[in-house]
Amino acid sequence: MTTIPAEKLDKLVARWEAVQGSLASGADQESYVQLSREFAELDPIVATINALRAALAERAGLQEILDDRSSDPDMTALAEDEIGGLAEKIETLEHELKVQLLPKDAADDKSAILEVRAGTGGDEAALFAGDLFRMYQRYADRHGWKVNIMSASESATGGYKEIIANITGKGVFARMKYESGVHRVQRVPETEAQGRIHTSAATVAVLPEAEDVDVQIDEKDLRIDVFRASGPGGQSVNTTDSAVRITHLPTGLIVTQQDEKSQHKNKAKAMKVLRARLYDAEREKLDAERAQDRRSQIGSGDRSQRIRTYNFPQGRVTDHRIGLTTHQLQLVLQGEPALDEVVDALITEDQTSQLAAMEQES
Repeated sequence: MTTIPAEKLDKLVARWEAVQGSLASGADQESYVQLSREFAELDPIVATINALRAALAERAGLQEILDDRSSDPDMTALAEDEIGGLAEKIETLEHELKVQLLPKDAADDKSAILEVRAGTGGDEAALFAGDLFRMYQRYADRHGWKVNIMSASESATGGYKEIIANITGKGVFARMKYESGVHRVQRVPETEAQGRIHTSAATVAVLPEAEDVDVQIDEKDLRIDVFRASGPGGQSVNTTDSAVRITHLPTGLIVTQQDEKSQHKNKAKAMKVLRARLYDAEREKLDAERAQDRRSQIGSGDRSQRIRTYNFPQGRVTDHRIGLTTHQLQLVLQGEPALDEVVDALITEDQTSQLAAMEQES
């Protein structure tokens, strides 16, 4: 592995000290928030740098003992034992530091908009979409995130044709972004009399929640239509024009919201989804331009790409991007640590591909 230049590490430590000093001396509210965020990012990196440098200094001291022919034999033997253990520690710290120094995804700390839609497979696909959404609800609960359903279109059998939710919390997008894509299920539907296994699918889109500063939307670029909300079968569910349809004219994106009785609330929710979709489209454009090689390693997150299969007869889940199979299907669907194991493996693969790209460039 390529060694990180000492000058780069010195600059990071110097900046950490400067930020720490500025925080201690007092700063206005806006600067304090920005400095605190920077300090939180630098602190674990500097801790790793200090640990690595301490290990390197210790190894150098032990090497001096080994190189000194006048050293006591017992001291030499002890130094040989310790220097062997240090090699592994140094390698681990160097790898950890390189991962910490990888370019950060600016959206990783953001909350997210989760969209789950039934794909091929009719009622069974809608039921599976419901299973996936409940999996993410449980997963969010376990991580201390909050889930707010923004809109839902239920199927006659109890699943969802489509459901959109806002998941808020720290680092939601960093972990949830790997869920974007086509999820396939293989199981025997309850209505299947012959006991045949059916295959159906649902699509998942995870979009970073965009703030006003992320996406500027000109009012003149919007066409806003209002109408009466309708329920299953098209019947009107209220007597006022509370439902809102927003069309973003430059892109043709359309967002409809009718779950709230208030037109104002429906418009606010629709704007949040529209802003997230526009932000995601811009990110996708930038990613395609500057990181095509890295994205191909674990998949682009394109909703047309099959990423995972849930096979009920065999009790297994297979993530096709990295060839990972786990036989803990029920635990995965419960949002238990088994799902974290899959996500962690995807994160590791992503980091590995980025490190490999950096090694080639250096």
